[in-house]
Amino acid sequence: MRPINKWVVLAVIAGGILIADQVTKYLAVAHLTYAFQVAGARTPGEKIAAFIEQKDLQERGLADPNFVQVFPSFWQFRYTQNRGAAFGFLSRSTDQFRVPLFYLISAAAVIFIFSYYRKLASGQRYMQIALALVLGGALGNAIDRLLRGYVIDFIDWHWFDPNWQRPSLHWPTFNVADSAISVGLVMLFLEMIFARKPARQEAGKPSA
Repeated sequence: MRPINKWVVLAVIAGGILIADQVTKYLAVAHLTYAFQVAGARTPGEKIAAFIEQKDLQERGLADPNFVQVFPSFWQFRYTQNRGAAFGFLSRSTDQFRVPLFYLISAAAVIFIFSYYRKLASGQRYMQIALALVLGGALGNAIDRLLRGYVIDFIDWHWFDPNWQRPSLHWPTFNVADSAISVGLVMLFLEMIFARKPARQEAGKPSA
């Protein structure tokens, strides 16, 4: 059997992440906000149009203040809008500065991934998967910024204190794209560490 072409791997994984990211964000808007009700969207086409066109749901008071519990005291779904980067970085800066900067970063990331990816050999499947995950996640969040100027987050991890009154440990709310980027970057970091370790050990051996 012929090995799977590396560009097929990139298209399938990155495309799958992109689709999963946008579908889950659509479901977050559908179940965690009142955007569809306000827009009067009833058919699938109307709901997709409302998902694309309705913006600033939190500012307009359309985000449901309630949340969906997945695992009590640990995992819930809650609609939020992140105008910054990871962990809310640059979220308070102006749109005139922030939006062009993130467009530039996204474009640079995509160009770097493609330029690095094309140099990979067909057998370097680990690196192909890692870069495909990062690309899919980057494209998912880039689409959000292009359409709305912010990223939709909805996965909320926390740990409640013994009194069960407020979270004592709270991870920043994230989405599927963020997860793919994080996993891909961890894979790349591990590759950087363990791929270079044998080379260093070999260099330290005395010559015969």
